[in-house]
Amino acid sequence: MILSRLARSGRGGIVLLVLGLLAALVLPWLIYPPVALDIACWALFAAAVDLLLGFTGLLSFGHAAFWGGSAYCTGLIVLHGGMPFPVAILGGALFAALLALPIGLLSVRLTGIYFAMVTLAFAQMIYFVANQWRDVTGGENGLQGIPREFLGLDLSDPFFFYYAGLPFVLAGLFAAWRIVRSPFGRVLVSIRDNPARARALGYPVERYRLLAFVLSAALSGTAGGVFAIGHGFAALDGLYWTTSGQVVMMVILGGIGTLWGGAIGAGIVVQLQDFLATAGFEGIGIVTGSIFIVIVLLFRRGIWGTARHLLISRRQVDPPVSPAAGAGAEPAESPEPAPAPASPRPAGD
Repeated sequence: MILSRLARSGRGGIVLLVLGLLAALVLPWLIYPPVALDIACWALFAAAVDLLLGFTGLLSFGHAAFWGGSAYCTGLIVLHGGMPFPVAILGGALFAALLALPIGLLSVRLTGIYFAMVTLAFAQMIYFVANQWRDVTGGENGLQGIPREFLGLDLSDPFFFYYAGLPFVLAGLFAAWRIVRSPFGRVLVSIRDNPARARALGYPVERYRLLAFVLSAALSGTAGGVFAIGHGFAALDGLYWTTSGQVVMMVILGGIGTLWGGAIGAGIVVQLQDFLATAGFEGIGIVTGSIFIVIVLLFRRGIWGTARHLLISRRQVDPPVSPAAGAGAEPAESPEPAPAPASPRPAGD
């Protein structure tokens, strides 16, 4: 009832933003702080992927290259450059954007499974380079011992670093929210729905797709940089294709094209993995895969997408209340719609 009234009043989006901010602030008080940081980073990663998948219509299986590549770049800046971690995170995001530029130039002309396979191939190439370039990346050992100090403050406690890294996550989520609500975001949706019509209206479709791809990579790199600093290491797992598959699963669980649904999917997957790992269960993929299948079968729009659809349906079904009616008055019944005229039979029937 409350959510339905908020949806009718038009203030639901602002209220949800405030509730999401409060949830982010109290999260490390409710669960283990490193797990809370993982949820925050994966939520931003999922929003970045949804920006490309849900609002541009491009399914990428290569975003692990930007998440993991930024993690390595951030770690190298801190370890060898001696820079504070905020500068390193921004440097990692810039590296991810620059890395996405040539990949996007070669792939945005493709769509569907072809685009997904090309991005996957590029990501696996970067994984191979990181594995072989042991002098820089550490090979299978990765980068370890990344410090978490800033202006003389010791942020080794995960609880305190959560609040140090949270502004980067919130800034990335706000940037994604502004992108999808801007005229640029509306053009992306039109390209997703009908690229031929958008091209006929004069929009350079490939250029818009490339810009969306680079922006998505930059947001993914921001999440990967915060993740690397928070855990103190950068590993090859971040570059492997299963990382891309996991974030796509989070987006689908929450709801494609909802932006905030990815945060719900990230919370479910990360919490479930942590619970199963703590319990000593080794078949984590079997459980998460089974839940993914159930959600897809029962909630075709995802969890948040289904909830939003029900609210919109409720708003359209509920008749408006007359302003002259009292607080306790029943809403007036809407008149019966006039029957639609029968369409003429086409010639030749």
